Amino acid sequence: MPDAKSTGLELLAAAGVTVGGDAPHDIHIHDDRLWSRILRDRELGLGEAYMDGWWEANRLDEFLTVVQTADLRSMVTPSPQLLVLGVKATIMNQQSKARARRNAQAHYNIGNDLYERMLDKRMIYSCAYWRDIAEDEDPDSERPAGADSTALDRAQEAKLDLICRKLGLEPGMTLLDIGCGWGGFAQFAAERYQVEVTGISPAEEQITRARQRCSGLPVRIVRADYRDLDGTYDRITSIGMMEHVGPKNLPTFFDKCRDLLNPDGMMLHHTIGSNDWRTSGDPWFDRYIFPGGVLPSLGQIAKAAHSHWTIEDVHNFGPYYTRTLLAWDANISSRWHEVPHYDERFRRMWHYYLMSSAAGFRARAIQLWQIVFTRSKRGLPIWTPVR
Repeated sequence: MPDAKSTGLELLAAAGVTVGGDAPHDIHIHDDRLWSRILRDRELGLGEAYMDGWWEANRLDEFLTVVQTADLRSMVTPSPQLLVLGVKATIMNQQSKARARRNAQAHYNIGNDLYERMLDKRMIYSCAYWRDIAEDEDPDSERPAGADSTALDRAQEAKLDLICRKLGLEPGMTLLDIGCGWGGFAQFAAERYQVEVTGISPAEEQITRARQRCSGLPVRIVRADYRDLDGTYDRITSIGMMEHVGPKNLPTFFDKCRDLLNPDGMMLHHTIGSNDWRTSGDPWFDRYIFPGGVLPSLGQIAKAAHSHWTIEDVHNFGPYYTRTLLAWDANISSRWHEVPHYDERFRRMWHYYLMSSAAGFRARAIQLWQIVFTRSKRGLPIWTPVR
């Protein structure tokens, strides 16, 4: 029987990866314990070993793109420990109210200082819309305070405006923003479209910054779980939040949105999605980045929504996420010296998170969808495609 190193080298060679090579996707090994760790823990072991400095890649995103395109994960038998993690995630509700709050705090409360150095000026933590932004524009160029001319800033504004236009926002409408982040979209919609916005988040750091950002605007920011909301709204949106709902809660989520939306209303959900029907998340991401997060498939979304909703439009611009993530990585990489309280292992973890995500979108293993819904049985749809 071949040893772990021989097996690992064979898998990499089959994908075109050379250990010690010069190609962007080639890697360098600093600790031969890597091989047994990967064969035992698959993607969890690969990510943890990178955090521990056991290996490097000439271009981490390029290597992980090759790994995901070749689906090397499926060629490694999961250990009993990984199987137990998957079963627990399937059986338990990883996004109950109590867990959802803890999960959100674990990621979004790690420090606004990190996010404000990584994101655009509005702190929009989701895929930008690069359609009209030239590829040769540098999204990472340094800008003076208050300037709004960089590519990343403009691509994020284009995404926010796209959402507003798809929702057909008009002055005086009421809008619910589920998972409002640091308030960037609420501010944009209130200023540009003169709507009244209610934004919710379970994370204190986000709530504090969102309230500061939206001060003086017709915006109400509330620390709440979507399941506890009441009232009615003309429009509902969530931007990068459905990934945290969890497969067990999707029917509840859509039922709650129905209770909150006016009969003639409309909603849009902007979400990362999976090609596959999943009941548990990636074990490395679950442990280190998004506890309890599960990427929904279109099938899961459609099944949860089918009773009361008409899906008017599905817009996939997942490839734009790679460029967004590379811009975020360049931003924070150039400014790590400004946040020295994050140690080296955290820095490597964060870089791996961004590059692994960029690779997933480049390999088309994961997608980004904007999905527009109207209430069923309401006559002819009034919605027309907006891009």
